[in-house]
Amino acid sequence: MISSGQIKAARALLGWDQRRLAETATVSLPTIQRMEASNGNVRGNVDTLVKVVDALQRGGIELIGEGVASRQGGRGVRLLKVSG
Repeated sequence: MISSGQIKAARALLGWDQRRLAETATVSLPTIQRMEASNGNVRGNVDTLVKVVDALQRGGIELIGEGVASRQGGRGVRLLKVSG
């Protein structure tokens, strides 16, 4: 599972705009826009989600799931749960 926030954060770390991600993942720009506009976890065609995740990983991003430790060193982003 990947969230819209993870996609946006990954793009920011890579310095990519939505068009660059779409081209790298070989999906349409409107697809990336819909993914990022969704709330919470992105839903959609599994093949499309895999393409986006693969493109981010090829760019150097490690997507970290909730409660999962990072496999390697390096910079990253994790959204912490806020109590309250």
